[in-house]
Amino acid sequence: MTVEPMAAPGADANGVCPAEVALDDPRLRAWRAFLFAQAAVLRELETDLVAEQRISLGEYDALVQLAIPEDRRLRMSELAERLVISRSGVTRLVDRLENQGLVVRSLCAPDGRGAYAVLTEAGLLRLRDAVPSHLRHVEQHFLSLIGSADLDAIERAMTNVAQATGRCTAQLTSGLAGRLELDAALAESRSHS
Repeated sequence: MTVEPMAAPGADANGVCPAEVALDDPRLRAWRAFLFAQAAVLRELETDLVAEQRISLGEYDALVQLAIPEDRRLRMSELAERLVISRSGVTRLVDRLENQGLVVRSLCAPDGRGAYAVLTEAGLLRLRDAVPSHLRHVEQHFLSLIGSADLDAIERAMTNVAQATGRCTAQLTSGLAGRLELDAALAESRSHS
């Protein structure tokens, strides 16, 4: 079967472009595989986390991001940036977490403009309770399906993409493991498998 080429970005109004890309181009196959895998895994993780921990993946991710800084606080705009959602979206998310007593807001000093989202002790405990379940499902739906050499390649590739877009992934490794005892949680999640 012959696959018709599609217009590459930069085509003019008549569809004439400097290059054409076939629909079965390996680059597009890799992109589609990434999109489908990401969507499928995120759906599974969301379903599992809500069923077992009664917390959404977005809420969980917000708690993780707030647990990373030593003072367990982030400006609302920084939290929105890390979660890759709009400011209004982060406001609604923090509202839900605040209603559950997991997060509080505080004014940014000294100018009083803007607000911090601050992880409460209850929020930290809630996160600690959810980590083993989440990690078990990450292992089940993602890590166990990929060989260690491929995991290294995926990490390098996605780190390069994140850094090129200005979204550095280094923030995810800065001291969080010690505070949440993630190694112990991962070991516990594997023992339940």
